[in-house]
Amino acid sequence: MQHNPISVLIVDDHPMVIEGLKTLLSDDDRVVVQTHFTNGKDTLEFLEHEKVDVVLLDVNLPDINGVEMVKFILEKRATVQILGLSTYSEPSIINQMIKNGVKGYLLKNATSDELVKAITKVYQGDFYFGSEVQKILADSVTQETIDIPKLTRRETHILRLIAEGKTTNTIAEELFISPLTVETHRRNLMQKMEVSNAASLIKVAVEKKLI
Repeated sequence: MQHNPISVLIVDDHPMVIEGLKTLLSDDDRVVVQTHFTNGKDTLEFLEHEKVDVVLLDVNLPDINGVEMVKFILEKRATVQILGLSTYSEPSIINQMIKNGVKGYLLKNATSDELVKAITKVYQGDFYFGSEVQKILADSVTQETIDIPKLTRRETHILRLIAEGKTTNTIAEELFISPLTVETHRRNLMQKMEVSNAASLIKVAVEKKLI
């Protein structure tokens, strides 16, 4: 059974990149480049009236940030699949793109075979991340894990009580321990979080999702 080729919309601020992508994809009959744009505004206007299967989206656009574009595209066409394709390799950007709704992400040094594979996968509703992108995301998770201090159950409990604004004496009474023990835990917590006061302790704990 012959299937129609997957229609692709390329959004990139560099015309030469667009031409290169069109050339890469022209040899594969599973994919057809329907059209292309160099900015977000024209892309969104097009999607108001026309349908495509997959959008190849760069992060760096002249008018609308590519990360935000993901949300705008899906507002226009909820059924379209978006594949991030960029030189940006920062984990924070990739994660935000994923959070906003992309189904995949490739760096621009991907081969034509990998590009077609990624387009096919996201078209089918699957996720696809290039091997380099997977490594970047894995390394960032590992680093985040390393950066989160290990707390005992008692330290976590005391940290939550401090965040609730309770005093050393109140915490001591509630946990049936001495104020001196509470102060020892408080000092240990500040040392582990590398802070010097309770306000900073709570701020860092929230940032690291410990409370």
